[in-house]
Amino acid sequence: MLSYIKNISFVNDWLLGLLLLVPVLIWWAFFRQRQIFPEIQMSNLKAFKGNSLRGKLRNILPFLRVLSFIFLVIALARPQLELKEENITAEGIDIMLSIDLSSSMLAQDFKPDRLEVSKKVAAEFVSKREYDRLGLVIFAGGSFTQCPLTTDHAVMREFLGQIQCGFLDDGTAIGMGLATAVNRLKESEAESKVIILLTDGVNNAGYIQPITAAEIAEQLGVKVYTIGVGSTGDALTPIGRRADGQYIFGFSRVEIDEDLLIEIAQMTGGKYFRATSAEALQQIYNEIDRLEKTEIETTSFRRYSEEFHYFAFLGILFIILEILLRYTVFKTIP
Repeated sequence: MLSYIKNISFVNDWLLGLLLLVPVLIWWAFFRQRQIFPEIQMSNLKAFKGNSLRGKLRNILPFLRVLSFIFLVIALARPQLELKEENITAEGIDIMLSIDLSSSMLAQDFKPDRLEVSKKVAAEFVSKREYDRLGLVIFAGGSFTQCPLTTDHAVMREFLGQIQCGFLDDGTAIGMGLATAVNRLKESEAESKVIILLTDGVNNAGYIQPITAAEIAEQLGVKVYTIGVGSTGDALTPIGRRADGQYIFGFSRVEIDEDLLIEIAQMTGGKYFRATSAEALQQIYNEIDRLEKTEIETTSFRRYSEEFHYFAFLGILFIILEILLRYTVFKTIP
């Protein structure tokens, strides 16, 4: 209702000044009422057995006339309802997330661990990219596409929530993770193609070297943002597995090949970030969100719907009702 009122405008708004006469009309109506029907003081009303309710209801007649005046003035002011339409044209960006699922991503220097924090922050990033296509690649000892490029961000977030360490043989195949993401973008017709590569280790697996994958990305015009995840010093990290598959944790040195990640980012026109905490990782994704802005063009169309007939109808209705009541139910003897 409030939004409806806010969208109402008046073509002849100066006529609304006539509403200032409403207090005068109310005073005049009751002044005339007293002139036509003067008060008679009597010591006893037992001789009169008239319908007192009818007399009381007769007082509504002046209000009906005032209401009629108000609605007719509003109708003359010609109210219009503004109907706004928008056409949004967006030049979206194709973004592939490439996330490390090696066992070290279960390190507990982030709470509860690096992987869960990475998934949560990535899902929030996905929610912000309303007009972009996003996809997901995971890698450890090998790599595969968990979710191809899609505009269905709910599906993308669902795939993000499902990934776990152990999906692939253990290891850190950074080159494979990057190459798989590049392969998903090679047919893209988007003006901007971006990969966000997140890892916490050193390349030690896979048959494609990271620099080779970076060269392919550069040739295809794919920008790569690299993120090294992990605190400094030692962290409580999986160092083995029991027969039942449970991880054995122990303190291990945090090792991230930052020189490699910096080189990949610089080759492709991206940027390298180091996330030593959950808060730092959140800020990194926020910065990437600012750096990769989607171009959105909005065209607005305004149409106006005439609303005066509703007020005119009410104004005429109240005056007709007042006349009918005055000369039927509340008719007086001259």
